Amino acid sequence: MSLYRDTGMVLRVQKLGEADRIVTILTRKHGKIRAVAKGVRRTRSRWGARLEPFNHVDVQCYSGRSLDIVTQAQTVDAFGAGLVGDYSRYTAGCAILETADRLVAEEGEPSLRVYLLLVGAIRALADRERDASLVLDAFLLRAMTHAGWAPAINDCARCAEPGPHPAFNIAAGGAVCQRCRPPGSVTPSRETFTLLDALLHGEWDVADAAGAAARRDTSGLVAAHLQWHLERQLRSLPLVERRVQPR
Repeated sequence: MSLYRDTGMVLRVQKLGEADRIVTILTRKHGKIRAVAKGVRRTRSRWGARLEPFNHVDVQCYSGRSLDIVTQAQTVDAFGAGLVGDYSRYTAGCAILETADRLVAEEGEPSLRVYLLLVGAIRALADRERDASLVLDAFLLRAMTHAGWAPAINDCARCAEPGPHPAFNIAAGGAVCQRCRPPGSVTPSRETFTLLDALLHGEWDVADAAGAAARRDTSGLVAAHLQWHLERQLRSLPLVERRVQPR
């Protein structure tokens, strides 16, 4: 059995027996790990509260036969305190955690970029400096880029003809020109395309200035594009409150 230490974000927890939990953590060096935290559901546990979703932790584990075992846990950032009292931020955070869990399918798969995107997105939600819906959509777009699923925004997704183009088709891969446009394509506003591009590239001045209609349409396109590639619906997305929050 080998002992290792890493930092990571707790994605989810599951009950195991009467006092234990299985904790899923996306770590910096070891990718996604699933480990047993023994005794953390007991009221006298000294570090059970550290292994909750949204906590950024420094953990020490040793490799077991089927599941690793957590032996130590220290809090690096307790992001949950800034989220649990705000419904829109909490539900956006849940969607971010679930997406990260789905995108990193294999345990131990190198996933440093998703880890960095995840920590940055949850930090932005907890700091309350950005609109929760914009933070969520920016994370989803950038995470899809890591997975190779980024939607085409300016050039045609099928023939790569430079845009801008008026139509968008999920199955085709994003923006499409008039020649390649399949039946059932939608025609988002130019502001929606601008917002998609701004979120993908971190142009927050442009994103913050977007109107409510463009934000709503962008959220719909991003969610549909992600779930098309995942081939299943995210359970947390329908619960996300989509509204423009005062800054």
